[in-house]
Amino acid sequence: MDVIGYSVGNRVIRVVVRGVWGVACLFGIAIGAVSGCGDSGAGMAGDPELPISRIAFGSCAKQDRPQPIWDTVIATKPDLFLFLGDNIYCVTQDEEVRAREYAKFEAIGGFRRLKKTCPILATWDDNDFGGPDAGGDYPAKTGSQKAFLDFFRVAENSPLRKQEGIYRAETFGPKGRRVQIILLDTRYFRGPLTYKNPESPKSGYAPGSDTSVTMLGEAQWKWLGKQLKEPADVRLLVSSIQVIAEDHGFEKWANLPHERQRLFDLIKRTGASGLIVLSGDRHFAELSEMDAGVGYPLYDLTASGLNSARMNVRLPEVNRHRVSTATRGHHFGMIVIDWGRSDPEIRLQILDIEGDILIQRKISLSDLKPGVWPS
Repeated sequence: MDVIGYSVGNRVIRVVVRGVWGVACLFGIAIGAVSGCGDSGAGMAGDPELPISRIAFGSCAKQDRPQPIWDTVIATKPDLFLFLGDNIYCVTQDEEVRAREYAKFEAIGGFRRLKKTCPILATWDDNDFGGPDAGGDYPAKTGSQKAFLDFFRVAENSPLRKQEGIYRAETFGPKGRRVQIILLDTRYFRGPLTYKNPESPKSGYAPGSDTSVTMLGEAQWKWLGKQLKEPADVRLLVSSIQVIAEDHGFEKWANLPHERQRLFDLIKRTGASGLIVLSGDRHFAELSEMDAGVGYPLYDLTASGLNSARMNVRLPEVNRHRVSTATRGHHFGMIVIDWGRSDPEIRLQILDIEGDILIQRKISLSDLKPGVWPS
């Protein structure tokens, strides 16, 4: 176990080490036995005193372009950073080419500073998995998985090296302040999609009617059911593609409506509370909300454009569930939890490269419990 960075602030010493999983782990030591720092706190996995409260996330980072946004991300003092996919752009089946593209990302100074600031967890999307809209039939997915795990320094004896797909879950903090991170793999097992016009792929996707086509694969579905039964107060469900949006013609869970409904039904059946979806892919930011029948409002916060969002004015895509949007400018997301309140407040945020808040929704943790809405 190697120390790769540390910081001191808010009466907490934070030490980032490389652990057995290969991904950095965060240890927090309270100065003067102070714990429960609320909105500004730091924490470690399993630490009974120091929960995490600031989770940053983003997607769509092109390794051939400058990435100045990392200094802004670091300035927010995140306890954890989540990569939602398209972490690099690499359309190839050549392992050497893929390794060179990952090396370009590794060489970016801001990313290297981020790794010394906080732990990182990641999933992938099509462009770091294999290519545009690639799914389970991608022939080089085994090599792609190895390259992904190598880049994120996952240990050779990690269970992730033995399973098909990169789905995983981690839990941070004590009972009453416990955050569960569930990272889905929406690529490795996903079946074929249906075009609006089968003779024209540019026509976009339509909802598929074949209920045998899967998004996650049976092994991952079984695993997800177990994860949703684990005790947690806040659950961040990371999906590389949007879960709630259903009107646009690009990739989304609604292209496989039976699988989207299966997800909603699973959340309801397991009684999983405190669940918020984080998604990427679309190269802009938006917050969506819907009644998915889970017993409370379901939110999907999309952050897609660490350095690849459009910089000009863009009409928003059609989305009947949209609450707010930011269609131009590079950005990242933040989940900020104020554990100091009797009813913890959760802020769903999108920030721009200047650190200004573009989107914000404040919700109480009690609003995310089954029974708040009829189901």
